[in-house]
Amino acid sequence: MDFAVRSLSSQESKVVLALSEQGRRAITRTEIIELLGTSPQAADHIIRSLRRKGWLERGGWGRYLLIPPDQGWQALGESNLLALASSIANPYYFGFATAAAHYGLTTQTRSTIFLVTPRHVRPKEIQGTKVRIIKLAPKRFFGFGEVDALGYSVMMSDREKTVLDCIDRPQLGGGIGEAATIFAAAARRFDWEKAVSYLKRIGSVSLVRRVGWLAGYTGADIPDSILTQMRSMTDRPGLSFIGPRKPSDEAIGYARDWHLMVNVAPSAVAEAAGRAKRRKIGSGA
Repeated sequence: MDFAVRSLSSQESKVVLALSEQGRRAITRTEIIELLGTSPQAADHIIRSLRRKGWLERGGWGRYLLIPPDQGWQALGESNLLALASSIANPYYFGFATAAAHYGLTTQTRSTIFLVTPRHVRPKEIQGTKVRIIKLAPKRFFGFGEVDALGYSVMMSDREKTVLDCIDRPQLGGGIGEAATIFAAAARRFDWEKAVSYLKRIGSVSLVRRVGWLAGYTGADIPDSILTQMRSMTDRPGLSFIGPRKPSDEAIGYARDWHLMVNVAPSAVAEAAGRAKRRKIGSGA
């Protein structure tokens, strides 16, 4: 650190060292003004200089993130992009394809970050990466917590909520085929008690039917007690869909067990077929 700060002015060094000594990664413009005991104009000059030299990056209006000195601009990978994007909305969580990638449930690489919030927020772009804002109803805004993203704490949907979100809105998880693959990968280590409690909170019969069908299609090992609860949640008239409402000749067709019209070609979900053998949580498998 001593060597790294030699290229900084005394005022710039004061900002960097203060953050490092306090173990902090974020600072506001107001805090910089107070720390330096200077005018807003002078503080803005220091901020611009630190950004130009690669020490600070803007994380939102009036908020800046310290770029780890031992990593420099290399730190601005996906994890730090999440840290920057976390300032866009409050409350929020990263979900759908972004969360699936975080948990290693997908190998697809995407150039969009999916940020979920109950608030109306305009789409953003950070370091050339699009941040798509997904507005969820308050009753569906749950099932997330803090995760570490290269030293920064950000809010991420948990494994079970990530899977349910992707099945509910597959277009945000890479499509129906990818949502099925995400489910198959997650179901190997899945907390079904948590998942069914989430399904009850969401209250969507269609989503329960989709999960039930995918569980059978992928070979997921659902405890009998969970399966009984899921069936009781769907014991009502009406037809649900996965895929477009208009069927095609290649579609899998009607799944009688779940009253679900599967308007998806077998080839679209072939990778997920039979791939979800459940492993017990805590087994170390």
